[in-house]
Amino acid sequence: MEKDKLKELFNGLEGTFDTGEPKAGHQERFLEKLNQANKTITLHKKKGNWWRPLSIAASVAVISLMAIGIYTSLPSLDEQVAQISPEVSNTQVYFASLIEDQVKQLEKESSPETQKIISDTMDQLKKLETNYKQLETDLINGGNNKLILSAMITNFQTRIDLLQDVINQIETIKNLKNQNDANFII
Repeated sequence: MEKDKLKELFNGLEGTFDTGEPKAGHQERFLEKLNQANKTITLHKKKGNWWRPLSIAASVAVISLMAIGIYTSLPSLDEQVAQISPEVSNTQVYFASLIEDQVKQLEKESSPETQKIISDTMDQLKKLETNYKQLETDLINGGNNKLILSAMITNFQTRIDLLQDVINQIETIKNLKNQNDANFII
């Protein structure tokens, strides 16, 4: 019975409901009238919801700081080697500067006649550098320290000898070319 009365009520009110959109600013006007009637003060309405973007930014910042902390806390391969044997670090700096000087000298001597020998030498140096990195890794992983340290020094000496031999060969090539040019002029 009650359902029928409710249906009758709604059927009787059908078409009298205001289903249109209220005019712009309706909510503000309504709240203002309500506040005046109740004599209450309202805080300004929030313009946007900033908590979500701020929480995302804070999360990204925290994750970034954690990643940087982990990355900087891990010592590099060279630092680990220096911890195991400080002498290796000093020797490495010395030999590396000698090798760098000889490589610069080699690059200065570059010419069409010597280009092939220089590129082959650079390839050999890269292979020796890769071998050296493997020796460093072996040293860190706890191999026979004396044997590995000896191999590391031999690697440096091999690179220096290789560069010195190539520089001598380039000098020989230049001298032969100069002699041929001198003979050719006469």
